[in-house]
Amino acid sequence: MEITWYGHSCFRITERGLATVVTDPFDSAVAGYNPLKLKADIVTISCNDLAHNNSAAVKGDPYVVDGPGEYERGGVFITGLRTMLAKDSQLKNTLYVIDYGNLSIVHLGQATDVPNQRAIEELGNIHIALVPVGEGGSLNASKAAEVISMLEPNIVIPMHYETPQSKLPLEPLAKFLKEMGLTSLETMETYKISGPSGFTDEETHVIALDPKLSPV
Repeated sequence: MEITWYGHSCFRITERGLATVVTDPFDSAVAGYNPLKLKADIVTISCNDLAHNNSAAVKGDPYVVDGPGEYERGGVFITGLRTMLAKDSQLKNTLYVIDYGNLSIVHLGQATDVPNQRAIEELGNIHIALVPVGEGGSLNASKAAEVISMLEPNIVIPMHYETPQSKLPLEPLAKFLKEMGLTSLETMETYKISGPSGFTDEETHVIALDPKLSPV
């Protein structure tokens, strides 16, 4: 499996022989970064916001998942669960558990609050968590750290934070790292894993991906 970050909350998840998933494609005029030039079989939309719902930017006539429910396409199983946004927001957020065989990924979308224990149990065993950490209408650093402690994933990949390419008012990744007690961080262009056997211990590891900028 390969996970590539394109900025903000947008990832492409690929696995040989299975459907390719793109999460939360953005409108670059709103989110920043370069305009997306992606192709996928499935697109997940966490909320109806131009920084998360620009499915038109993804080619290949993908199947669009934009709310709670259970879905299956190309050997990939997706479960969408509704979460609350800020009380003064009219937007609704959906987090997604994306199952690639024996690997489970959760994309928290624009979640704003720490879920209760029952909601965490509904998610099941999570191997990789894609977590918003930069506030700006989503989890702040301390809430993100609390969610991670409840999920206990093998890998955390932060998203939805300030970068030089972002146009949105978000907090920097450094604030989240401080909250997690991390003084160093592993970074890479693409995260690759062959399966659960690739996790060498039961500790949670934070890995930052460099945003892959589509050619203008």
